[in-house]
Amino acid sequence: MNASSENWSLYIIEASDASLYTGITTDVERRFDEHLNCQKGAKYFNGRRPLRVVYREEGHTRSSASRREAEIKKLTRSEKQNLISN
Repeated sequence: MNASSENWSLYIIEASDASLYTGITTDVERRFDEHLNCQKGAKYFNGRRPLRVVYREEGHTRSSASRREAEIKKLTRSEKQNLISN
């Protein structure tokens, strides 16, 4: 596998209502800005604002990032908070 295919990141953003949003991208900062400006951001942020990236995992392929995103989305809020704090 070449290095360029492993440039995907998984991230968790804390929203203004204290909820946690999980996503994947090749550029976390750009994606956060897209969420912040809502034009290309997730519908999740309609009615709430992204505050900050609280967690990230880098070095994924698109496939491994998608699998990890699905795993994290199944976690409870307390399990996600535990992941973030470690």
